Amino acid sequence: MYDDKTILEIRNILLKNNYTIAVAESVTAGHLQVAFASAENASQFFQGGLTAYNLGQKARHLKIEPIHAEQCNCVSDKVAITMAHEVTHLFSSDWGIAITGYAAPMPECSIDELFAHYAISFRQTLIRVQTINARIEHPMKVQAFYVNTILTAFHELLRDQSSFSKSDLNSISSRFASAGPFSTSPSIE
Repeated sequence: MYDDKTILEIRNILLKNNYTIAVAESVTAGHLQVAFASAENASQFFQGGLTAYNLGQKARHLKIEPIHAEQCNCVSDKVAITMAHEVTHLFSSDWGIAITGYAAPMPECSIDELFAHYAISFRQTLIRVQTINARIEHPMKVQAFYVNTILTAFHELLRDQSSFSKSDLNSISSRFASAGPFSTSPSIE
């Protein structure tokens, strides 16, 4: 179900750099946490995660702004960004990944196409925010697709940044912090 090779490579990069990660999920319902936890010695880099499925729990635990969240059914770049920032804080982790979206159509909300927003944060500074579009399939297949897409994107991000030293990443983090917590740019690609 999950890309084991990519998980292993992420694990190796995180361990090599003494980085930790935490996850905040909605649409993937814990699948991203399971993927990270499946790695050997996961407790050495995976701090944990939180699955919040409704607006009340996202606002309570992940500090999303409820008026905005209600207007977009908790599915937006802004919600994903806030979730990523807050999960790094909650779990005292270097990296945070968050995802919110749809794994099945919701005709009552006029949602006929499947998509999710995810954000990656480094020390509570936005590094990447993107939208994933999915085909309509069984919801579990959609969730697995989202997880594998995020794992691939995170692996590429880590691999590209592996040539940076910790002080370089700290500098990048400081520079991006000036863009504000809800800016979708700059991003490292």
